[in-house]
Amino acid sequence: MSAQPVNPNLPPDHVTIFIDGVELAAPKGSMIIHAADKAGIPIPRFCYHDKLAIAANCRMCLVDTEVGGRSAPKPSPACATPVMDGLKVFTRNEKALKAQRNVMEFLLINHPLDCPICDQGGECELQDLSLGYGRSVSRFQERKRVIADEDLGPLVATEMTRCIQCTRCVRFTAEVAGTYELGGMQRGENLQIGTYDGKPLTTELSGNVIDVCPVGALTNKVFRFRARPWELIAKESLGYHDALGSNLFLHARRGDVLRAVPRDNEAVNECWLSDRDRYSHQGLYAQDRAIKPLVKDGSEWREASWEEALAKAAKILRDNAADDLGILVHPATSNEEGALLARFAEGLGTGNLDYRIAQRDLSDGAVAEAFAMPVAEIEKADAIVIVGSHLRHEVPLLHQRVRKAWNRGAKVHVVNPVDFEFAFDVASQAIVTPSQIAGALASGELAKALQGATHAVVIVGAVAENGVHAAAIRKAAADFAKANNAALCRIPQGANALGLARLGVLPASRDAQAMLAQPRSGYVIYGIEPGLDFADQATALKALAGAQVVAFSHFACQSTRAVADVILPIGALPEIDATLTNLDGRDQRAVPAGKLPGEARAGWRVLRALGGELGLPGFEFTDLGGLRGGIAARVVTPAKSEAVAVDGEGFELAASQAIYRTDAVTRRAEALQAHPLTVGPRVTLHPDDAKAAGVSADAMAKVSNAVGTATLQVAISDRVAKGAAWIESGYGATAALGAGRVKVVAA
Repeated sequence: MSAQPVNPNLPPDHVTIFIDGVELAAPKGSMIIHAADKAGIPIPRFCYHDKLAIAANCRMCLVDTEVGGRSAPKPSPACATPVMDGLKVFTRNEKALKAQRNVMEFLLINHPLDCPICDQGGECELQDLSLGYGRSVSRFQERKRVIADEDLGPLVATEMTRCIQCTRCVRFTAEVAGTYELGGMQRGENLQIGTYDGKPLTTELSGNVIDVCPVGALTNKVFRFRARPWELIAKESLGYHDALGSNLFLHARRGDVLRAVPRDNEAVNECWLSDRDRYSHQGLYAQDRAIKPLVKDGSEWREASWEEALAKAAKILRDNAADDLGILVHPATSNEEGALLARFAEGLGTGNLDYRIAQRDLSDGAVAEAFAMPVAEIEKADAIVIVGSHLRHEVPLLHQRVRKAWNRGAKVHVVNPVDFEFAFDVASQAIVTPSQIAGALASGELAKALQGATHAVVIVGAVAENGVHAAAIRKAAADFAKANNAALCRIPQGANALGLARLGVLPASRDAQAMLAQPRSGYVIYGIEPGLDFADQATALKALAGAQVVAFSHFACQSTRAVADVILPIGALPEIDATLTNLDGRDQRAVPAGKLPGEARAGWRVLRALGGELGLPGFEFTDLGGLRGGIAARVVTPAKSEAVAVDGEGFELAASQAIYRTDAVTRRAEALQAHPLTVGPRVTLHPDDAKAAGVSADAMAKVSNAVGTATLQVAISDRVAKGAAWIESGYGATAALGAGRVKVVAA
């Protein structure tokens, strides 16, 4: 006969337990620590992390337990002891406290006594808990062990003598990142955590091992020794290098952004942060940052007052208004700036306005759309199709969601021109040239693979969206998703592409490619690095060079100086109050953390001043609240442009974004440029194609088409589709190549 439940009114999947005399209901199969955390009852721990598998190896969470009036003979680890009906738990009685204090003494046996100089001081879990559970005098007389540090690359610093073998970092790289780069070596007191082969961490999420480390063994190499935690002010901000919009805190001291740490948001980035968002702040302080207004006299640049620069910009816009003016906007531009740019275009009478600067094929008039399935739901999908995307590099934390779905049993199918590396197994894949991606989606094989799926999703990425066959792929993906009852999730091409589309930063006349192919006499370029941000660099630079250009810019780089007539310095997202709309359609706000450099101003202020100079309607507000109060969605249906001509001989160009060269800020972050994933400009061919072209691995080759010629190092891999040449965008060397096919010959 089974025992009667303590509380018969509970749901059948719950039990009643008592923690320190407090009656609680806990799900069957959960652990004591789960119930305690939910009730707000503190239990010390080091190895336990609610996003990682339970290891139960630090033993800091030992508690006293009692069932049916009988006390357990030994303390139990709260993280690994399942709840049961009627269980009594004591976290603060003499038995529990003695066990916890003894564990703390063991943990401190080999830990170095370097708290006053430790770079983790002030935010160290071991330091905090040792204050409550440690002894004032150590009884340990033997020599402490010392472990040699390992170089984990440019992002993570190591002091492994401090390691307490909690294995959080090991479990993170295995379970979340999926790279299995860290592990425990040797046994007993000789146990060490490391990579074994001595190579740097290559996961795009490596900075998260800093967050999960409870001591100072793994720290931020870029931030190290630059400030103490109590000197920093935390400001809520956002990741602006992909469309996910990861929530984060920027830590600043006296207006200088020194580091970024994740801000919990289960619906967006959980508690993780990609390395691109964590370390990009370095780029804000590059030497070519635009800090003063600049005007060009003849061929010479000189500093000017804001009044003079705005007057010159206003004259250029008056002289080149209406259809003679083109306005090109970076897709990471904030909603506030985007709304003003739309008013700007309307006031100047031009329909040539577009944020889709990196997309080649706009013949279907496609714009950014919100995901049909919330990103948090993707981890619950049972079938996922990835189309034209190097997902792991494009949106690292979306890739991590797909990995979670795969861990739960989802089948992942891929249609790509390159067999990109993923941190999960692929159920089926079609590695085909870009022109064949649409056909692969239309074939019946993939549809058969999705039979029986009830929660399917199709993810379309940058390789497809930015290529010359984008319109055909988008249509094929939409038809496939509809036919298979799958949610269509097209990744917006830019951190705020969706917000800008909703605010009407779209062409009523010429789109981005058309206004460059049919040059205007005047342009406004907003937040753009002209030498690297356009889909077709050669066409863009030629059009801009022959026109009068007003550049609202974060950087006064060489390519901006080459085409602009006036440079107006504006603040980047970490320096301004702004909102972005992420791929779920979620509006999120960032507040300024860093001070604006020099005489730079928030972009909305500069636009307001210029709009006032021109006497345009809609610029009468006096503050940000007034601006936001007047923002409304603006429906613009962009006209369909002509399809991109892809005739010619040679290999089809397959371009993906280099993970740490996606925008002007990341390209200037020194640590990211030193990372192993920044491989440099190169062209990768299938072995059969390389043999036919007469080129060998590591040799230099000339890659050319009708647009331009690039001299690139050759890599050979059978992961590339036959007939395709894979390059990464974001490098000056590969920027010379436009759309279409390329010829490859030995240099």
